[in-house]
Amino acid sequence: MRYRLTCLTPLLVGDGRKLSPIDYMVWKDHVNVLDQWRIFRLLARGPRLDGYLAQLKKADKLDFASWGGFAQNFAGRRIPFENAAYANYWNRAMGESLHIPTFACGASGPYLPAAALKGALRTGMLFANWRDGMLQEVLERVKGDRLPRRPAEIVEDHALGSSGANRMRFISAGDSSTVPVSQFKVYLLRTSTLQPRAGQYALAWKQSPRGAVDGSRPDDSTPAFAEMAVPGSTFEGDWSEKSFLLAPEVRRMVRWPESLNRAKIFESVNVYAAGLLALQRQYAAMAGLGLLDKNLAALEQRLAQAKENDSCLLALGWGGGLLAKSSWLDTTNPEYRQILNQFTLYNRALASNLPFPKTRRIVFLNNQPATLPGWVELTVR
Repeated sequence: MRYRLTCLTPLLVGDGRKLSPIDYMVWKDHVNVLDQWRIFRLLARGPRLDGYLAQLKKADKLDFASWGGFAQNFAGRRIPFENAAYANYWNRAMGESLHIPTFACGASGPYLPAAALKGALRTGMLFANWRDGMLQEVLERVKGDRLPRRPAEIVEDHALGSSGANRMRFISAGDSSTVPVSQFKVYLLRTSTLQPRAGQYALAWKQSPRGAVDGSRPDDSTPAFAEMAVPGSTFEGDWSEKSFLLAPEVRRMVRWPESLNRAKIFESVNVYAAGLLALQRQYAAMAGLGLLDKNLAALEQRLAQAKENDSCLLALGWGGGLLAKSSWLDTTNPEYRQILNQFTLYNRALASNLPFPKTRRIVFLNNQPATLPGWVELTVR
Protein backbone atom coordinates (compact mmCIF):
# COMPACT_ATOMS: atom_id res chain seq x y z
CA MET A 1 0.00 0.00 0.00
CA ARG A 2 0.95 3.63 -0.49
CA TYR A 3 0.01 6.79 1.35
CA ARG A 4 -0.52 10.18 -0.20
CA LEU A 5 -0.20 13.30 1.90
CA THR A 6 -1.66 16.46 0.33
CA CYS A 7 -0.74 19.88 1.70
CA LEU A 8 -3.77 22.02 2.48
CA THR A 9 -1.74 24.90 3.91
CA PRO A 10 1.99 25.67 3.62
CA LEU A 11 4.00 22.89 5.25
CA LEU A 12 7.50 22.74 6.71
CA VAL A 13 8.88 19.48 8.03
CA GLY A 14 12.54 20.22 8.58
CA ASP A 15 15.59 18.44 9.91
CA GLY A 16 16.77 21.27 12.16
CA ARG A 17 18.83 23.02 9.52
CA LYS A 18 18.57 26.68 8.59
CA LEU A 19 20.00 28.87 5.90
CA SER A 20 22.14 31.50 7.58
CA PRO A 21 22.21 34.93 5.88
CA ILE A 22 25.71 34.22 4.58
CA ASP A 23 24.52 31.04 2.86
CA TYR A 24 22.25 32.86 0.44
CA MET A 25 21.50 36.18 -1.21
CA VAL A 26 18.13 37.68 -2.16
CA TRP A 27 17.99 38.62 -5.83
CA LYS A 28 15.01 39.04 -8.17
CA ASP A 29 12.49 38.05 -5.46
CA HIS A 30 14.25 34.73 -4.94
CA VAL A 31 16.39 33.28 -2.17
CA ASN A 32 19.49 32.22 -4.06
CA VAL A 33 21.30 29.53 -2.05
CA LEU A 34 24.99 29.88 -2.76
CA ASP A 35 27.26 27.01 -3.72
CA GLN A 36 30.02 28.06 -1.34
CA TRP A 37 32.51 25.39 -2.42
CA ARG A 38 32.38 26.61 -6.01
CA ILE A 39 32.84 30.16 -4.79
CA PHE A 40 35.85 29.21 -2.64
CA ARG A 41 37.50 27.40 -5.55
CA LEU A 42 36.96 30.39 -7.81
CA LEU A 43 38.25 33.00 -5.34
CA ALA A 44 41.25 30.87 -4.38
CA ARG A 45 42.68 31.61 -7.81
CA GLY A 46 42.92 35.35 -7.09
CA PRO A 47 43.27 37.92 -4.29
CA ARG A 48 39.59 38.23 -3.31
CA LEU A 49 39.30 35.14 -1.10
CA ASP A 50 40.53 36.89 2.07
CA GLY A 51 37.98 39.69 1.65
CA TYR A 52 35.15 37.23 1.12
CA LEU A 53 36.12 35.15 4.17
CA ALA A 54 36.38 38.31 6.27
CA GLN A 55 32.83 39.30 5.35
CA LEU A 56 31.52 35.80 6.06
CA LYS A 57 33.07 36.04 9.50
CA LYS A 58 31.67 39.41 10.58
CA ALA A 59 28.70 40.34 8.39
CA ASP A 60 25.01 39.83 9.22
CA LYS A 61 24.35 39.34 5.52
CA LEU A 62 26.50 39.45 2.40
CA ASP A 63 27.03 42.85 0.81
CA PHE A 64 25.10 42.68 -2.45
CA ALA A 65 27.08 45.53 -4.01
CA SER A 66 30.31 43.54 -3.65
CA TRP A 67 29.17 39.95 -4.06
CA GLY A 68 25.81 40.15 -5.85
CA GLY A 69 27.20 38.39 -8.91
CA PHE A 70 27.35 35.19 -6.88
CA ALA A 71 23.56 35.22 -6.56
CA GLN A 72 23.33 35.18 -10.34
CA ASN A 73 26.06 32.70 -11.22
CA PHE A 74 26.77 30.49 -8.19
CA ALA A 75 23.34 29.61 -6.79
CA GLY A 76 22.73 25.92 -6.18
CA ARG A 77 19.00 26.54 -5.62
CA ARG A 78 16.67 29.45 -6.25
CA ILE A 79 13.61 29.51 -3.99
CA PRO A 80 10.97 32.12 -4.90
CA PHE A 81 9.22 34.25 -2.30
CA GLU A 82 5.50 33.57 -2.10
CA ASN A 83 4.96 37.29 -2.74
CA ALA A 84 7.36 39.79 -4.28
CA ALA A 85 6.77 42.24 -1.40
CA TYR A 86 8.61 39.93 1.02
CA ALA A 87 11.99 40.85 -0.44
CA ASN A 88 11.57 44.36 0.98
CA TYR A 89 10.67 42.98 4.40
CA TRP A 90 13.74 40.77 4.25
CA ASN A 91 15.97 43.75 3.42
CA ARG A 92 14.75 45.54 6.54
CA ALA A 93 14.91 42.48 8.81
CA MET A 94 17.68 41.75 11.28
CA GLY A 95 18.99 38.93 13.44
CA GLU A 96 17.14 35.64 13.69
CA SER A 97 14.64 36.69 11.02
CA LEU A 98 17.38 36.19 8.44
CA HIS A 99 17.84 32.50 9.31
CA ILE A 100 15.49 30.51 7.09
CA PRO A 101 14.49 26.99 8.22
CA THR A 102 14.47 24.59 5.28
CA PHE A 103 12.52 21.48 4.33
CA ALA A 104 14.07 18.08 5.06
CA CYS A 105 16.35 17.12 2.20
CA GLY A 106 18.49 14.10 1.44
CA ALA A 107 21.06 13.37 -1.24
CA SER A 108 18.30 12.80 -3.82
CA GLY A 109 16.16 15.80 -2.91
CA PRO A 110 13.50 17.01 -0.45
CA TYR A 111 11.20 14.46 1.17
CA LEU A 112 8.74 14.06 4.05
CA PRO A 113 10.21 12.17 7.04
CA ALA A 114 7.85 9.43 8.18
CA ALA A 115 8.52 10.31 11.84
CA ALA A 116 6.50 13.52 11.43
CA LEU A 117 3.56 11.60 10.00
CA LYS A 118 3.61 8.89 12.67
CA GLY A 119 3.95 11.50 15.42
CA ALA A 120 0.84 13.37 14.26
CA LEU A 121 -1.15 10.12 14.06
CA ARG A 122 -0.02 9.18 17.55
CA THR A 123 -1.11 12.54 18.95
CA GLY A 124 -4.60 12.05 17.54
CA MET A 125 -4.82 8.52 18.89
CA LEU A 126 -3.69 9.60 22.33
CA PHE A 127 -6.28 12.40 22.37
CA ALA A 128 -9.06 9.92 21.57
CA ASN A 129 -7.94 7.49 24.28
CA TRP A 130 -7.68 9.85 27.25
CA ARG A 131 -9.66 8.48 30.20
CA ASP A 132 -10.88 9.97 33.47
CA GLY A 133 -8.12 10.19 36.04
CA MET A 134 -5.22 10.30 33.57
CA LEU A 135 -4.71 14.05 33.86
CA GLN A 136 -4.74 13.80 37.65
CA GLU A 137 -2.09 11.11 37.41
CA VAL A 138 0.18 13.43 35.42
CA LEU A 139 -0.42 16.19 37.97
CA GLU A 140 0.69 13.94 40.81
CA ARG A 141 3.88 13.05 38.94
CA VAL A 142 4.94 16.69 38.48
CA LYS A 143 4.31 17.71 42.10
CA GLY A 144 7.47 16.06 43.37
CA ASP A 145 10.78 17.75 44.14
CA ARG A 146 12.21 16.67 40.82
CA LEU A 147 10.29 16.96 37.57
CA PRO A 148 10.35 13.80 35.45
CA ARG A 149 11.68 14.19 31.92
CA ARG A 150 8.52 12.64 30.46
CA PRO A 151 5.76 13.19 32.99
CA ALA A 152 3.01 11.75 30.77
CA GLU A 153 4.87 8.61 29.71
CA ILE A 154 2.90 6.29 32.00
CA VAL A 155 -0.38 7.85 30.89
CA GLU A 156 0.58 7.30 27.23
CA ASP A 157 1.25 3.65 28.02
CA HIS A 158 -2.17 3.35 29.64
CA ALA A 159 -3.88 4.97 26.66
CA LEU A 160 -2.06 3.27 23.79
CA GLY A 161 -0.34 0.28 25.36
CA SER A 162 3.28 -0.15 26.33
CA SER A 163 6.21 -1.54 24.40
CA GLY A 164 5.16 -4.37 22.10
CA ALA A 165 1.46 -3.85 22.86
CA ASN A 166 1.37 -0.24 21.65
CA ARG A 167 -1.53 0.21 19.23
CA MET A 168 0.55 2.33 16.89
CA ARG A 169 2.48 -0.84 16.00
CA PHE A 170 -0.43 -1.79 13.76
CA ILE A 171 0.59 0.79 11.13
CA SER A 172 3.94 1.57 9.59
CA ALA A 173 4.94 4.34 7.19
CA GLY A 174 8.16 5.04 5.34
CA ASP A 175 9.79 8.28 4.32
CA SER A 176 8.18 9.74 1.24
CA SER A 177 9.71 9.70 -2.20
CA THR A 178 11.60 12.83 -3.13
CA VAL A 179 9.64 15.69 -4.65
CA PRO A 180 10.68 18.42 -7.10
CA VAL A 181 12.07 21.64 -5.68
CA SER A 182 9.41 23.54 -7.64
CA GLN A 183 6.95 22.59 -4.86
CA PHE A 184 8.60 24.98 -2.41
CA LYS A 185 8.48 28.70 -1.76
CA VAL A 186 9.73 31.01 0.96
CA TYR A 187 6.76 32.20 3.02
CA LEU A 188 6.41 35.13 5.39
CA LEU A 189 5.09 34.40 8.87
CA ARG A 190 4.36 36.74 11.77
CA THR A 191 3.44 35.91 15.36
CA SER A 192 0.07 37.21 16.49
CA THR A 193 -0.87 37.77 20.12
CA LEU A 194 -3.83 39.02 22.16
CA GLN A 195 -3.99 42.11 24.33
CA PRO A 196 -6.81 43.10 26.74
CA ARG A 197 -8.79 46.13 25.59
CA ALA A 198 -12.08 47.46 26.99
CA GLY A 199 -13.06 44.12 28.47
CA GLN A 200 -12.34 42.26 25.26
CA TYR A 201 -9.27 41.08 23.34
CA ALA A 202 -7.46 42.94 20.59
CA LEU A 203 -5.01 41.66 18.00
CA ALA A 204 -1.33 42.60 18.21
CA TRP A 205 1.79 41.40 16.42
CA LYS A 206 4.93 40.37 18.26
CA GLN A 207 8.19 42.24 18.01
CA SER A 208 11.58 40.75 18.84
CA PRO A 209 13.00 40.48 21.43
CA ARG A 210 9.87 41.66 23.28
CA GLY A 211 6.84 43.86 22.93
CA ALA A 212 4.10 44.05 20.32
CA VAL A 213 2.59 46.47 17.86
CA ASP A 214 -1.05 47.21 17.13
CA GLY A 215 -2.89 44.68 14.99
CA SER A 216 -3.40 47.25 12.25
CA ARG A 217 0.39 47.55 11.78
CA PRO A 218 1.70 44.08 10.96
CA ASP A 219 4.49 45.52 8.81
CA ASP A 220 6.10 46.91 11.99
CA SER A 221 6.29 43.48 13.65
CA THR A 222 9.16 41.02 13.40
CA PRO A 223 8.89 38.79 10.32
CA ALA A 224 9.96 35.18 9.99
CA PHE A 225 10.76 33.42 6.74
CA ALA A 226 10.57 29.67 6.06
CA GLU A 227 10.91 27.34 3.09
CA MET A 228 7.58 25.53 2.87
CA ALA A 229 5.76 23.18 0.52
CA VAL A 230 2.98 25.04 -1.27
CA PRO A 231 -0.68 24.03 -0.82
CA GLY A 232 -1.55 21.27 -3.26
CA SER A 233 1.87 19.62 -3.00
CA THR A 234 1.78 15.86 -2.50
CA PHE A 235 4.14 13.41 -0.80
CA GLU A 236 3.85 9.67 -1.35
CA GLY A 237 5.46 6.77 0.47
CA ASP A 238 5.06 3.15 1.53
CA TRP A 239 2.36 2.23 4.03
CA SER A 240 1.89 -1.13 5.69
CA GLU A 241 -0.51 -2.61 8.22
CA LYS A 242 0.39 -5.61 10.39
CA SER A 243 -2.86 -7.49 9.95
CA PHE A 244 -1.63 -10.51 11.92
CA LEU A 245 -1.86 -8.36 15.06
CA LEU A 246 -5.64 -8.24 14.59
CA ALA A 247 -6.08 -12.02 14.87
CA PRO A 248 -8.36 -12.78 17.85
CA GLU A 249 -5.71 -14.66 19.85
CA VAL A 250 -3.16 -11.88 19.32
CA ARG A 251 -5.70 -9.20 20.21
CA ARG A 252 -6.33 -10.92 23.53
CA MET A 253 -2.62 -11.12 24.31
CA VAL A 254 -1.94 -7.43 23.62
CA ARG A 255 -5.37 -6.33 24.94
CA TRP A 256 -6.39 -4.43 21.84
CA PRO A 257 -10.07 -3.62 21.28
CA GLU A 258 -11.85 -5.44 18.47
CA SER A 259 -12.58 -2.13 16.77
CA LEU A 260 -8.92 -1.27 16.17
CA ASN A 261 -8.09 -0.88 12.49
CA ARG A 262 -6.98 1.87 10.13
CA ALA A 263 -10.50 3.33 9.97
CA LYS A 264 -10.58 3.59 13.77
CA ILE A 265 -7.21 5.31 13.84
CA PHE A 266 -8.28 7.80 11.17
CA GLU A 267 -11.55 8.41 13.03
CA SER A 268 -9.61 9.25 16.20
CA VAL A 269 -7.30 11.59 14.31
CA ASN A 270 -10.27 13.38 12.72
CA VAL A 271 -11.90 13.88 16.11
CA TYR A 272 -8.70 15.53 17.30
CA ALA A 273 -8.50 17.64 14.12
CA ALA A 274 -12.08 18.84 14.65
CA GLY A 275 -11.31 19.92 18.22
CA LEU A 276 -8.11 21.67 17.16
CA LEU A 277 -9.81 23.54 14.31
CA ALA A 278 -12.60 24.65 16.65
CA LEU A 279 -10.03 26.13 19.06
CA GLN A 280 -8.19 27.88 16.24
CA ARG A 281 -11.43 29.39 14.96
CA GLN A 282 -12.21 30.70 18.44
CA TYR A 283 -8.82 32.38 18.45
CA ALA A 284 -9.36 33.86 14.98
CA ALA A 285 -12.69 35.30 16.14
CA MET A 286 -11.17 36.85 19.28
CA ALA A 287 -8.32 38.36 17.25
CA GLY A 288 -10.58 39.61 14.48
CA LEU A 289 -8.66 37.71 11.80
CA GLY A 290 -11.45 37.30 9.28
CA LEU A 291 -9.40 35.78 6.46
CA LEU A 292 -7.84 33.27 8.84
CA ASP A 293 -11.29 32.26 10.12
CA LYS A 294 -12.52 31.83 6.54
CA ASN A 295 -9.64 29.52 5.67
CA LEU A 296 -10.11 27.53 8.89
CA ALA A 297 -13.78 27.09 7.97
CA ALA A 298 -12.63 25.72 4.61
CA LEU A 299 -10.45 23.22 6.47
CA GLU A 300 -13.47 22.14 8.51
CA GLN A 301 -15.33 21.49 5.26
CA ARG A 302 -12.38 19.49 3.98
CA LEU A 303 -12.45 17.52 7.23
CA ALA A 304 -16.10 16.62 6.67
CA GLN A 305 -15.21 15.35 3.19
CA ALA A 306 -12.24 13.40 4.57
CA LYS A 307 -14.49 11.51 6.97
CA GLU A 308 -16.58 10.34 4.02
CA ASN A 309 -13.53 9.41 1.93
CA ASP A 310 -11.73 7.27 4.55
CA SER A 311 -8.93 9.83 4.92
CA CYS A 312 -7.90 12.10 7.77
CA LEU A 313 -6.62 15.62 8.43
CA LEU A 314 -3.42 16.21 10.37
CA ALA A 315 -1.54 19.20 11.71
CA LEU A 316 2.17 18.48 11.57
CA GLY A 317 5.57 20.04 11.13
CA TRP A 318 7.01 23.40 12.09
CA GLY A 319 4.98 26.38 13.28
CA GLY A 320 1.91 24.65 14.67
CA GLY A 321 2.59 25.65 18.25
CA LEU A 322 1.74 23.88 21.51
CA LEU A 323 -1.83 22.96 20.58
CA ALA A 324 -0.80 21.06 17.45
CA LYS A 325 1.76 19.03 19.43
CA SER A 326 -0.35 18.32 22.51
CA SER A 327 -2.98 15.62 22.91
CA TRP A 328 -4.88 17.75 25.47
CA LEU A 329 -6.89 20.64 24.01
CA ASP A 330 -8.83 21.99 27.00
CA THR A 331 -6.34 24.63 28.10
CA THR A 332 -8.84 26.11 30.60
CA ASN A 333 -8.82 22.94 32.71
CA PRO A 334 -7.43 23.88 36.17
CA GLU A 335 -5.49 20.63 36.55
CA TYR A 336 -3.88 21.09 33.14
CA ARG A 337 -2.85 24.62 34.11
CA GLN A 338 -1.42 23.34 37.40
CA ILE A 339 0.73 20.91 35.42
CA LEU A 340 2.04 23.68 33.16
CA ASN A 341 2.71 25.90 36.18
CA GLN A 342 5.38 23.43 37.25
CA PHE A 343 7.39 24.48 34.17
CA THR A 344 8.85 27.98 34.29
CA LEU A 345 8.51 28.28 30.51
CA TYR A 346 4.75 28.77 30.88
CA ASN A 347 4.51 30.67 34.17
CA ARG A 348 4.43 34.16 32.69
CA ALA A 349 1.86 33.30 30.03
CA LEU A 350 -0.46 31.62 32.53
CA ALA A 351 -0.14 34.51 35.01
CA SER A 352 -1.39 37.00 32.39
CA ASN A 353 -4.96 35.59 32.65
CA LEU A 354 -5.22 35.81 28.87
CA PRO A 355 -6.40 32.87 26.75
CA PHE A 356 -3.65 30.27 26.66
CA PRO A 357 -1.77 30.04 24.40
CA LYS A 358 -2.24 33.65 23.31
CA THR A 359 0.10 33.53 20.29
CA ARG A 360 -0.09 31.89 16.88
CA ARG A 361 2.33 31.74 13.96
CA ILE A 362 0.32 33.08 11.05
CA VAL A 363 1.26 32.37 7.44
CA PHE A 364 0.78 35.37 5.17
CA LEU A 365 -0.54 34.73 1.67
CA ASN A 366 -0.35 37.60 -0.81
CA ASN A 367 0.86 39.71 2.12
CA GLN A 368 -2.29 39.08 4.18
CA PRO A 369 -2.56 37.05 7.44
CA ALA A 370 -4.31 34.06 5.95
CA THR A 371 -3.74 30.63 7.44
CA LEU A 372 -1.93 28.35 9.88
CA PRO A 373 0.96 26.13 8.79
CA GLY A 374 1.07 22.37 8.57
CA TRP A 375 -2.46 21.19 7.71
CA VAL A 376 -2.47 18.16 5.43
CA GLU A 377 -4.81 15.38 4.29
CA LEU A 378 -3.65 11.76 4.50
CA THR A 379 -5.07 9.06 2.20
CA VAL A 380 -4.03 5.42 1.98
CA ARG A 381 -4.57 3.30 -1.10
